[in-house]
Amino acid sequence: MKKKIVLGILFILPVVVYLFFASGVNNFGRLPILTENVMDVSQMDPARQLKGKITVLGFFGTDIGAMQGNAFNLNQKIYKRFGEFNDFQMVMVVPKGKQEQVEELKAELGKLSNVDKWYFAYGSEAEIKSLFSSLDSNIELDNQLSTPYVFIIDKDLKLRGRTDDEDEGTKYGFDTSSVAELNNKMVDDVKIILAEYRLALKKNNADRIK
Repeated sequence: MKKKIVLGILFILPVVVYLFFASGVNNFGRLPILTENVMDVSQMDPARQLKGKITVLGFFGTDIGAMQGNAFNLNQKIYKRFGEFNDFQMVMVVPKGKQEQVEELKAELGKLSNVDKWYFAYGSEAEIKSLFSSLDSNIELDNQLSTPYVFIIDKDLKLRGRTDDEDEGTKYGFDTSSVAELNNKMVDDVKIILAEYRLALKKNNADRIK
């Protein structure tokens, strides 16, 4: 009798596990698209581009020193975890003329990790506002053209986020002043979009072989 129970468990358990993960793939396999046709930063700064990369997009504004804590949180919780992926980048938008402050921030971040994929895009006030407006989110820039929130932009210039967040309903961005939010929400969402593109790449490669 005991042998039958053990054999039954050994047979049923893998089926249950498979169904659980299959359900997870269906429910969580894609990160929802919240906004189509986000403006590319290349329109204001030709040295930078969003298209073709999975981007964490932020707005650091005129007082970059005031955003240093946010940058450290983002660096420790997101960049150090995902920065090695070829298709991943960080792009922070700042006003023109702030290059010296940017270099100071990068030097501080460089003490904790490499900063190879920490990029900064420069624009006028009107260009920065236009880019931010293209996100079509429920978040606002402050009077210094900054926000603690960062956004996930996919390779096709679409804003990705959550449509059923337990706290906000529709979640457009992630608060970099909250380590808990980065740990408990943003890490998961970046994982999902990276997995989504890896699965798509594997499928395309398999289709070519057929």
